[in-house]
Amino acid sequence: MPRRGVARALVASTVLSLFPAGLLLGPGVPAALSHDGPPDPATTRRSPAEVRERVRREISPQEARNLGPEHAEAHARTRLALRDESGYPDTTRVARLRSLTQSQARTNAGFRAEVYGAFKEYFDSPDFAAHIALLPTGKVLLFSFERIETNPQKEPAPTNVIGERNAGRAFLWDPAKGTGGDAFKKVTPPVVDMPDGTHTPRPAPFFCAGHSFLPNGMLGVFGGNLGGNGGSGAKLSLVFDPWTETWSRNQDMSTGRWYPSVVTGADGRQLIFSGQSELGWGTPNPVVERFPALGHPVPHEKTDLPRNAPVDRFTADAPFTRDYPQLFSLRDGLVYGLGREAAEQWTFDPADATRADLPARPDGILRSYGGAVPLPGGFRGPEAALVIGGDRTDPRTFKLSGGRWSVEKPRAFGRTQDNTLLMPDGTLLTASGAYDIRDYGNGLLNPNADLKYRQLEMRDTQGGWRLGPVQRLPRGYHSNALVLPDGRVMITGDELQQIANDADIHDDMNGTIEIYEPAYLHQGPRPALDGAPSAPLAPNARFQVRTSTPDRVQRAVLLAPTTATHAVNTSQRHVELRIRQRAGEVLTLQAPPTQAAAPPGHYMLFLLDAKGVPSVARWVRFDGAAARPPLSDRR
Repeated sequence: MPRRGVARALVASTVLSLFPAGLLLGPGVPAALSHDGPPDPATTRRSPAEVRERVRREISPQEARNLGPEHAEAHARTRLALRDESGYPDTTRVARLRSLTQSQARTNAGFRAEVYGAFKEYFDSPDFAAHIALLPTGKVLLFSFERIETNPQKEPAPTNVIGERNAGRAFLWDPAKGTGGDAFKKVTPPVVDMPDGTHTPRPAPFFCAGHSFLPNGMLGVFGGNLGGNGGSGAKLSLVFDPWTETWSRNQDMSTGRWYPSVVTGADGRQLIFSGQSELGWGTPNPVVERFPALGHPVPHEKTDLPRNAPVDRFTADAPFTRDYPQLFSLRDGLVYGLGREAAEQWTFDPADATRADLPARPDGILRSYGGAVPLPGGFRGPEAALVIGGDRTDPRTFKLSGGRWSVEKPRAFGRTQDNTLLMPDGTLLTASGAYDIRDYGNGLLNPNADLKYRQLEMRDTQGGWRLGPVQRLPRGYHSNALVLPDGRVMITGDELQQIANDADIHDDMNGTIEIYEPAYLHQGPRPALDGAPSAPLAPNARFQVRTSTPDRVQRAVLLAPTTATHAVNTSQRHVELRIRQRAGEVLTLQAPPTQAAAPPGHYMLFLLDAKGVPSVARWVRFDGAAARPPLSDRR
């Protein structure tokens, strides 16, 4: 990108954007942007010394011990901000959105689509999308909470609320139906009477839960918000059925969980870790649970809906002291639990329910709400994971491979709350991010965000990073992203920024979605994938696909669908398939060698050309238990 073009784009952005400080549009090309923005309600009309003293008095000794000084200060500032009154006029929302739209267009004009990709669509959504899941039907499940506040300088989620206002909500977006309101369908969760003493049934408050996919494509969702005490864990165990588009409830977990992580192991069972217990904030949960419990069948077929299925206790505990640990089932069949604290790194063996130590992460610091991703590992599946983000001052990345850590190439700057995706071509893409939990660079609950957090960042197959175009909205806490079957990237989430930029806060469209087209979609025609098996594939099996462009196909890959929240995405996986034979328009491919290489479930199958341009994916199911009769025949 020419330096003169960068400067011109930045001048325009400075004039038109409400958002300050530090957009980096390429190596060595910084831009200082500044704007005062609306005041932080926690600090209005107070000197810095008064603010520090006010925050100090707000923090209890127990909170400081449980959370650590930095996290305790963030929570104290949140509480203080919530007590201060401050309006937020609709004229500000409209002006913000217009400014962001203009600055995005002017800034991104300097990025060539065939090199950096391009943002193409921005449209309203009915949900904040604090949680997302790409379903094997091609639809996207979005779920979060019923808001209690429309002022983005206040907390919109009912975290500390008990009773009927503490409720969840969910919607499906069907990309095949476009971007209008008709493309969304409400799929309300089960109505429950939470054990909060109010006796007020409401849609299950499953926000800040954990989730992963079952082998039959259903989504298991565990935990949520009981309400009160700074965030208390619910015992909810729910399943969303993408085939009937309905929710069902199973037996409760033995303990509450708010901010847990869930991963599907090589045996198809889900392991549930961590989260705050039903006692409230400051009670991290070391108990590991498993769904379905041993002795209950794992659901493999579309008709295998778990009905009143229980969890059971995994023998080994997981003493994570911070929420939402990163979890991955790697090619050796072990589950890797990579904690936020540097010393909290373990493996868990689903076969014998044991835990083993891993070396401490070499940075020695807390990485709060940073990302991690299992790196592509060829046809045998991933054997390494990359830990990124989670510290606003540290851009380094760390790889765990073979039980050892190495420091990899850094990103351009540190950010938290970011989302890093595995792409069909084996590269990585980081979207969104923030300065801290509720701090976008200009004070707690101040919706004005540093412009740099809107900028994408991409990692090539050699590990090098480069910055790309900017999103329309800055998106930090509760932001999400996923790869669609057509290779595009969906970016959404962050209720504060969506509320702050909602041109009509009174309608039913609470959120927004942005669509990014990666560079590979601007590098010529796609190869074609015209047919793939509908029957499940066993490990190491050979199978055939049809393509009308056989001469252009160089690679075949499986990409697992995303389900993500809070910068945690345990379902991601990239597995190469070996091309064993070519016969005209028929290719013979070989499935991954074991269920440890690719846990049972639904995957997107892409064919790629020599430049990494992917076909539109077709869904295939990989399942070592595929030859078994359905559950109904085994009961």
